[in-house]
Amino acid sequence: MGTPMGMRLLDHGYQLFVWNRTPEKCQPLIDAGALWCDSPYVASTQADVIMTMLSHAHAVSEVLEKGILQALNAKKIFIDMSSIPPQNAKQHAAWCHDQGALVLDAPVSGGVVGAEQGTLAIMAGGDRSAFDQALAIFTVLGRATYIGEAGAGALAKLANQMIVGISIAAVAEAMTLMAQTGANPRAVREAIRGGFAESRILELHGQRMIERSFIPGAHASTQLKDLNTALSVAQEVHVDLPLLNKTRDLFATMVENGFADLDHSALILEIERLNHILR
Repeated sequence: MGTPMGMRLLDHGYQLFVWNRTPEKCQPLIDAGALWCDSPYVASTQADVIMTMLSHAHAVSEVLEKGILQALNAKKIFIDMSSIPPQNAKQHAAWCHDQGALVLDAPVSGGVVGAEQGTLAIMAGGDRSAFDQALAIFTVLGRATYIGEAGAGALAKLANQMIVGISIAAVAEAMTLMAQTGANPRAVREAIRGGFAESRILELHGQRMIERSFIPGAHASTQLKDLNTALSVAQEVHVDLPLLNKTRDLFATMVENGFADLDHSALILEIERLNHILR
């Protein structure tokens, strides 16, 4: 996700200072004009707006503690676009505020395709003034909405991931049933598009299921991580979410069965396995 997002910023004239724990991942950006920095601290001293897109909360905490925090001041804005638990987003905001910086937790939805096309949905929580200042950057990447105080963006992303995960499960079950009853899943998908079942999940993930193309736009393991976080938040406020629980269990079994690195649309493989269907 970070690479296509960075490419769009470069294409729109922004100067990028980049760092990654795996340096070779930055090579396409460097080839396109970004400047490599030897540490998060060096990158953060060069940039007015510091953006992170990492796999989990621990990674965000680590890069903050190992350099970004030391470079922050009242002239800097820190934007974390990773999908992390709300409590971690709030903690990171407090750390950055202690350095005088403005902060946003601004996770995204839309996958690699959305990142490449600049159509990401960006859910922002934190300092409103930071959002206003960063809006031009967000506009290059997609459509940004300010949700509320620190952690609100992370909460909105959990809502997104709940709907995505449950919708993928519904499409996977529908496509499996159609195939087993002799209907053509491709034709059924086309027929119901435009009706009330129309969705981006049916359009994109339904197509992947039909084509058996599970190159990850979003890994199943990442989907499971986010569903686990949503369940933890629900438990904290004593809310029972039966669909989320069942969907989480399906993704957990899918990951346990070796499909962690496939696209989350590969959940159809788990539905087929449960029904002893071989394709």
